[in-house]
Amino acid sequence: MPVNISASSGERNSPASHIRLVVTDMDGTLLTPEKQITPRSIETISALHAAGVPVCLVSSRPPAGIEMYLDAIGLTTPYGALNGASVYNADRSIHTQLTLPPDVISDTLDMCNVHHLDTWLFRGHDWLIKNSAGPYVATEKRVIRQEPVIVDNFAEHMSGIGKVTGSSTDYTMMHDQELEIGRLMEGRASVARSSQWYLDVTPLNANKGYALCKIAEMYSVAPHEVACIGDMNNDLPMFDKAGLAIAMGQTSPEVMAQAHYITASNSQEGWAEAMRTLILPRAVSVEQKQS
Repeated sequence: MPVNISASSGERNSPASHIRLVVTDMDGTLLTPEKQITPRSIETISALHAAGVPVCLVSSRPPAGIEMYLDAIGLTTPYGALNGASVYNADRSIHTQLTLPPDVISDTLDMCNVHHLDTWLFRGHDWLIKNSAGPYVATEKRVIRQEPVIVDNFAEHMSGIGKVTGSSTDYTMMHDQELEIGRLMEGRASVARSSQWYLDVTPLNANKGYALCKIAEMYSVAPHEVACIGDMNNDLPMFDKAGLAIAMGQTSPEVMAQAHYITASNSQEGWAEAMRTLILPRAVSVEQKQS
């Protein structure tokens, strides 16, 4: 189907003319609203592979929520979980891992409690919750196909935490809390919404831009030779690092303004069309770079 791809009206450096690596968000981007990957997207990943351009996933999801798609997509590439707090090798072993200091976790939990956000902790492959009846627990279980570990309190589980997530059905309040908690955590942690209903707090240097750079290092590729694509505020750090940044069509004007190009939505094959229109014509094999 024809898809309109437009240049962003935001002020950015010119997009890269050669791309050797693609780093992509999952929810709202590669995945449809039904959390599926379309046959056209899978074909496009194969075309990128044939051109020598690896496709790597970077998501706010825990590792299990990413790994469940790797075999289906046919990917054997590194990936980043928890907004970049954990970066994994292609064999699913940990490449790098950043964790939150206990005082940051405690302060975040206090702030979430004041505003009645349901809170979760993520450590390695574990998802820790206190309230099994939280408004998005059932949804998350279905999306990542993982059962949470229910704990009586979080005080005994403060070590090794890569992400704290607060959730609420009040989207306006979540927007406001992204700003408020972000200000309070400035210089201590990264704070960004990964959807309208999830607010993620990760280690200060743990964001998708960090993950993009770590994955690029694995391939001996410079960040300006990387293309990225996403739809939410937590994707903006990788927009800042990549040589070519693409926003999905359903995203906010703020995210669009930070991209080089805007593609169609994730319900209209926007991911595949962006790759075929913008990336494949610029593709240069990563093996050529390394040789």
